[in-house]
Amino acid sequence: MKSQVSRSVAQNPNVPPESSTLGFMKISSLWSRKGNQPPWVLLVAAGIVAIAIALPLAYLVMRTASIESSELWELVSRRRTLQVLFNSAAMAVIVTLSCAAIAIPLAFLTLRTDLKWRRFWLIATTLPLAVPSYVGSFTLLSAFSPKGSLLQLLVEPLGVKELPSIYGWTGTILAMTLFTYPYLLLSVRAGLQGIDPALEEAARSLGKTPQQTFWQITLPQLRPALVGGGLLVALYSLRDFGTPSLMQFDAFTRIIYLQYRGSFDRHAAAASALMLVGLILLILWLENRVRTRAKYYSRGSGRFNQGSLRQSHSPHLVKLGFWQLPAQIFCTLVVSLSLVLPIGVTLFWLLRGWSNTEILPSLLPAVLNSVWASGIAALVAILFALPVAILSIRFPSRLSAILERTAYLGFGLPGIVVALSLVFFGANYVPWLYQTIPMLVFAYLVLFLPQAIGTLRSSLLQINPQLEESARILGKSQWSSFCQITLPLLRPGAIAGAMLVFLTAIKELPANLLLAPIGFETLAVQIWKATENVAFADAAAASLTILLVSLGSTLLLLSQEEGRGRDEVRSQKSEVRS
Repeated sequence: MKSQVSRSVAQNPNVPPESSTLGFMKISSLWSRKGNQPPWVLLVAAGIVAIAIALPLAYLVMRTASIESSELWELVSRRRTLQVLFNSAAMAVIVTLSCAAIAIPLAFLTLRTDLKWRRFWLIATTLPLAVPSYVGSFTLLSAFSPKGSLLQLLVEPLGVKELPSIYGWTGTILAMTLFTYPYLLLSVRAGLQGIDPALEEAARSLGKTPQQTFWQITLPQLRPALVGGGLLVALYSLRDFGTPSLMQFDAFTRIIYLQYRGSFDRHAAAASALMLVGLILLILWLENRVRTRAKYYSRGSGRFNQGSLRQSHSPHLVKLGFWQLPAQIFCTLVVSLSLVLPIGVTLFWLLRGWSNTEILPSLLPAVLNSVWASGIAALVAILFALPVAILSIRFPSRLSAILERTAYLGFGLPGIVVALSLVFFGANYVPWLYQTIPMLVFAYLVLFLPQAIGTLRSSLLQINPQLEESARILGKSQWSSFCQITLPLLRPGAIAGAMLVFLTAIKELPANLLLAPIGFETLAVQIWKATENVAFADAAAASLTILLVSLGSTLLLLSQEEGRGRDEVRSQKSEVRS
């Protein structure tokens, strides 16, 4: 079938999707109600998905609006609320600046210098992205907390009974920085690779020193990458629940949870959640203002020869010379704290508690629960993402754009906000669904569906619609052409999307804490509870399992990306030769 379709496309390479031939008109009429309008089934399915995703935020707004205005003002203007607002905003700013201080030198060292073992550092400095922040916070606490930590045990023979506290600002900023800087690093690396080397060569030919070239040419060109990566870091720090909770830092996510679970003050929790959403929207608005005003055209003729894939200018590698050793120490320090420390400390506590035979039996149910819930979420996310992706690619319109953007709404919301709004909604309107697996999976969908839509969307863009139309000419039904042509070609994107959803769902903490059925304990919840109880050995086994799953999934995704990249290069080379 595929060969027939390929021959058909090859014989008619210039046939447009909107062919005037009778066959194509028939196919078009089957795919749409009238002209290029999408079928009702697709519209209804995408509409249901969009409404479902928008439900938590809409209900949260309605819940807050039901509070008396005087009571709402009293809640918002409390000194403690303003202190939490300041803490959250300052945390986002400091973490972003700290990540920039690490990511910019690392990107420059691994791409533009003669740093030894560059390939190794290129991969090792990216892998902390796979470490969940609460696992990283657990390892920092188990290594440096005042009592019972690894460091305190080592110095105890010297008479040190208690170390300085790591809780609060210090631990939060350290943990957030160490485990979120890869977001900024990847963005800056992409920005550096996109800069035309001819610009820097021109600066040097005009007498600029390497330092002047970096500050006056390279760094300003990196501004869009810095803004984009900084936005990801800032949003992650505001949305994160695990690190502020474990480090006992009064950010919005921790306070919302305490207001709901500790004092049962649901009005205050709803008002705080909406304030957090407002802070995130403010940051998005500021980023949009900065991004839309900036115009940088760095991919010029100096990057590639016209009609060839061969680079005409390779970036000039800076000779480190005397700075080779400090650069190696810097890379070693970053990788040691962000990657070796989590793995090493986890193994230490695991081996220390190995004599306790109850560790592994108590871990197995949590592993099975995590894989079960995350696996269902990954499969359902792909099914829900399909109509939205097909609608946005095959039937672009204002309505399909609105439905797609609405489906992305949940991705910008913190997990604690989505979980809290679903708690309110479930307890009041669908109590039979409250604290069940379907409700937990629905929370995963709201939070992570955009990851599945994004990968499916990218794959659909690469599938020529003429393939589907040719299958219809050969007598295949609409459903058959979708199953036999589109779906097999869509499979790599679907697998990647499912893996992304699975990887992020298995690490999700707030939704599991508030929405999981009673007795349904996952790995994330087990780590959180064990760390709160200073039971480091109990938390180590669960942390190591999540680390292995995260690192394995990340490496698998990276290998898939490299494979796709090699296929694209081969395809481009064959096109150039032809």
